Amino acid sequence: MAEASEFQTRTIEVPPEAAGQRLDQFIATQLEGVSRSRVQMLMDQGDVMVNGEREKASLKLRGGERIVLTGEPHPAPLKATAEDIPLDVVFEDADLAVVNKPAGMMVHAGAGQSEDIRSRGTLVNALLYRFKALSTTGGDLRPGIVHRLDKDTSGLIVVAKNDRAHAALGEMFSSRQMKKTYTALVQGALERERGTINASVGRDPLRRTRMTAQPNENARTAVSHYEVVRRLVTRFGKFTLVRVRIETGRTHQIRVHMASIGHPVVGDTLYGGAGQLTDQVAAQAAQSRAARRKAEPEVLRLGRNFLHAAKLEFEHPVTGKPLQLEAPLPKELQKFLERLETASIAPGIK
Repeated sequence: MAEASEFQTRTIEVPPEAAGQRLDQFIATQLEGVSRSRVQMLMDQGDVMVNGEREKASLKLRGGERIVLTGEPHPAPLKATAEDIPLDVVFEDADLAVVNKPAGMMVHAGAGQSEDIRSRGTLVNALLYRFKALSTTGGDLRPGIVHRLDKDTSGLIVVAKNDRAHAALGEMFSSRQMKKTYTALVQGALERERGTINASVGRDPLRRTRMTAQPNENARTAVSHYEVVRRLVTRFGKFTLVRVRIETGRTHQIRVHMASIGHPVVGDTLYGGAGQLTDQVAAQAAQSRAARRKAEPEVLRLGRNFLHAAKLEFEHPVTGKPLQLEAPLPKELQKFLERLETASIAPGIK
């Protein structure tokens, strides 16, 4: 059972009119500002007793039960903690640092998270260990963080070491003085060699984990410019390697924009990208009688989005010195691209 040294045990008597309600739902209505997920967490910890017994969250109440809470419904705000995690620092001085973030690493823990284990392994934790002092503008959960990258997106991210630099960098982002260029592999063959996608991006009202380019009241202006780097016609399908420069930095912007024109980022299953690629030529051949005994068609899996923040160009917020920083494709993306190239049906096609 979780410790509750600073929490006074609370007892709730279930009224007759609550009969038929789920246990977790009822408790959440009795505690202001506490979600059902937090109630379920307390139950998992053994901090909720019903008539002296532990019960499931789905228990249907009958009325008259005596519920005792021994855990704190409102946990202390989560704070980032220093962790000894290796960092690839591309640039550093007294005011800022630019780090090449690997895919799979969260920039910071979510504000709604309260379990210590869920806040481990973040970029912020690694930054605190490496640099000790960071800007305080972002609060205890986001020290030094001026902008973000998605968990499964790798590449360059700017970190402010002091509040002066943070304010200046924030202004540069909002006024579009920061030039950000990404490398992405998208599905299908783009018709044009270059283009601009000017479509506002906002939270999807039906699926809250997604963003959308469909018009809605929460959408904000978003502009992405793309340019074809390489075209691939392979046994696994057609793909286009693109360079994307974004003027704005909306959540999931490139992923949403590329999906909106029918070319989702490879590996981005949230927006229609394939989680795995199958050798289509072998799959078609396997349908013939002569090939029935052959091995299953080869399958390629990436395990992340093929999206990388490759280049940052800006003037140093304090010295004014022009900075142009780059990060090469990480090994897993380079190997994936090479595998597709070896499976090319018509090498050299542009």
